[in-house]
Amino acid sequence: MTTISKNILQTARELVDTCQFIIDAAIEHASVITENGRLIDDYQIHTERLAYLTTQVRAAHELTSYAERLDVNGQTDELQGEYAYIYSAEVANTLRSQIDAAWGDFGLNADHKLMLDAPELINAMREGLNESRIREVGKANIEAYGVNTCEIEDETATLIRDMTREFAKNEVTPLAQNIHRENLLVPDSLIDSFSEQGFWGSSIPAEYGGTGMGDLPMIIMTEELSAASLASAGSLTTRPEIISRALLAGGTEDQKEYWLPRIASGEEICAVAVTEPDTGSDVASLQCKAEPSEHDGQKGWIINGAKAWSTFSGRASIIGLLARTGSASDGNKGLSLFIIPKETFYGESWEYVNPQGGTLSGTANPTPGYRGMHSFTLTFENFWVSHENLVGKNEGVGKGFFLQMGGFAAGRLQTGGRACGLAQASLEKACRYVQQRSQFGSFLKDFQLTQYKIGRIATLIAAGRQLTYAAARTFDTRAVEPAMSKLLTCDIAGEVSREAQLLHGGWGYSEEDEISRHVIDAIVLPIFEGTKPILELRVIGRSLFSNR
Repeated sequence: MTTISKNILQTARELVDTCQFIIDAAIEHASVITENGRLIDDYQIHTERLAYLTTQVRAAHELTSYAERLDVNGQTDELQGEYAYIYSAEVANTLRSQIDAAWGDFGLNADHKLMLDAPELINAMREGLNESRIREVGKANIEAYGVNTCEIEDETATLIRDMTREFAKNEVTPLAQNIHRENLLVPDSLIDSFSEQGFWGSSIPAEYGGTGMGDLPMIIMTEELSAASLASAGSLTTRPEIISRALLAGGTEDQKEYWLPRIASGEEICAVAVTEPDTGSDVASLQCKAEPSEHDGQKGWIINGAKAWSTFSGRASIIGLLARTGSASDGNKGLSLFIIPKETFYGESWEYVNPQGGTLSGTANPTPGYRGMHSFTLTFENFWVSHENLVGKNEGVGKGFFLQMGGFAAGRLQTGGRACGLAQASLEKACRYVQQRSQFGSFLKDFQLTQYKIGRIATLIAAGRQLTYAAARTFDTRAVEPAMSKLLTCDIAGEVSREAQLLHGGWGYSEEDEISRHVIDAIVLPIFEGTKPILELRVIGRSLFSNR
């Protein structure tokens, strides 16, 4: 490939700016017809469409901005420039097609139509999507075995990437496939290694025993661990992130000083219990009940109810539980967050008899993938917990929903990193395979279609990665960017892993090959931390329409 010319970056920027201008006009119209988002449910299809298009445009902007910064800093990376141009052209083409198919819904006028039909725009799209250009990108990736060497623009994050990648290669990869195939629990030896590396305390400030490394290094750490294994490495730190963020946001100083150092050191292994058997995304409708009670003269709460999909709660020593302390009519203002201590269990069915009264039992839910931690249905029966364990104590009553949602925002951002890692692993596996496998007298790497597919999936990963990194750099629990990151990267991980599997042919369907693990693990990504429709309608769509 030849060195990127400034014209390519300029054309990518022009495509992005045109898309942004059009999408802004469409959002303004949608804001009016939905009354600033109040009537989203009357326009669900259009809201979903706009939320996704806006996310794609944002990803194109972040990828192009990244390539521009490299160029300005004298670090011109030809692949990143090509990624920016190809992805911007793909987004422009998608936007134009979606608008043309439902013109009346977008509220655009004749001037917008002229912009979309301008010969300059169409020619730029066609050149960006030229199959020979994408094949060249594919060739470059195949030759480099798909390895991610992009400039991170952050010294700490770069060191974390190198360290975590080496750790994942030596400590996680040798275990990952067997954990998946045998549905094993993550071994304590790996958990101990996480503790030694300081992985548990990445978002915990140093004064509470953490590394306080910041959001971008944390995301990159997650990405590298997930490339080795989504379930038995990349997702291990998600629950500590959620609980730590909630404690930092709403815990008392005593609670922070007690719990955070224990979480950071790995002394306490975390689980979260929010979802219920009959309640998923509608968190405000949770029914698990906590009622005031006393035990030996100590103020506390009696908990009754069930929780579902509580990942790692058998092995965990503490569970972040969201329970109803108010009436059902209070909605999300009637929920409080508790930290529930328990014994550690290694089986798929267990019961904990609480010394202060009551029981907590768990039964694992069988899953086709995402193995290594087990996800449990939990039952609390007259389970007593001290008021000291209600996050925020008196001030925390009724604030659990908001503390939990802040933690979930961090979880969504982290899921962007997890998805990037899984997609990256799939790309690298495909690049290795096509260099080794021959058919019809040629290696797979020499076929045009192979090169094209590798080029396209590498471009998608680059876009998702820069969207996620940008969200990490400016992370705010109230912002929409973490949700955008999760929405797009999870879909990218699914598409990339499936395309990589197809390049393996029949062997890609074998459980002996790790690509089959990546495919089955990718299925769960759009589900947890907020399902795809919830992100599109309740998070991204509502945010876009209400900010106008």
